[in-house]
Amino acid sequence: MSHNHSHYEVKGKNLLFSIVLNTVITVAQVIGGILSGSLALISDALHNFSDVLTLIFSYIANVLSKRKASLDQTFGYKRAELIAAFVNSITLIVVAIYLIFEALQRFSNPQEIKSNLVIWLSILGIAVNGISALMLKKDAEHNINMKSAYVHLFTDMMASLAVLIGGILMKIYQIYWIDSALTLAIALYLIYVGYDLLKESTKMLMLFTPSDIDIKELVRQVHQISGVNKLHHIHVWHLNDHELHLEAHLDCSDDIKMSEFNILLEKIEAVLLEKFHINHINIQPEFQKEDSKDFIVQD
Repeated sequence: MSHNHSHYEVKGKNLLFSIVLNTVITVAQVIGGILSGSLALISDALHNFSDVLTLIFSYIANVLSKRKASLDQTFGYKRAELIAAFVNSITLIVVAIYLIFEALQRFSNPQEIKSNLVIWLSILGIAVNGISALMLKKDAEHNINMKSAYVHLFTDMMASLAVLIGGILMKIYQIYWIDSALTLAIALYLIYVGYDLLKESTKMLMLFTPSDIDIKELVRQVHQISGVNKLHHIHVWHLNDHELHLEAHLDCSDDIKMSEFNILLEKIEAVLLEKFHINHINIQPEFQKEDSKDFIVQD
């Protein structure tokens, strides 16, 4: 079995700082939304609150993922971050559906809004979420859990920007329905980004073959190695962002010794790592064994 553990190390301190910042802005926006009567500001606060829960969940998952494997947890808690990303994406969609309902209710009964308070609190929201998102941006490029937290923060920054624009328009033109329109736009964008993240995390949790792995091409590459007869019964999946696993049966061309199989295995591992970035490889050797030789075998 091949193991390659060299990967980007995600640190949790940025998450902790973001949790504090977003707790402060959430409280401020709830109070400001109630005082001003702005649904967009309250919706932004609700999204911020979901950010706080997301960040806490992501932080716990990040801590758990670093725990060592044991006899009871042979993979450790490495899939905790996938679960966090899955739950975080669902919260994005749930919050969005609630906001759509509230916005449609307000369209039929627009209310006067204290735009000055909306403007100043939206500026605060842009600053807080912008700083938090910037702190997590690099981590998000390497880790789906951090990506889910980053998406929450980035979309909330954009939501605050939309609220700011709405506040300015309400102040100048007194068009209060713009508040509901912006809320609706924010909600639709949340569904868009939430669905993409939900689909990605679900595929990993369901152990689907990664979209960038072509099984037929993988087999073709392995079959070019001398000594290989047939690679079959193949499974390829993500354990987490950094560990891509393959397990398969290998029908050898000759009845070789184990020491010779080790040499053959090293060649296969080199090809799979270089061309497909598969860093955990488990291959069962066979010679003229009577079983299915299909690439994919359904037990």
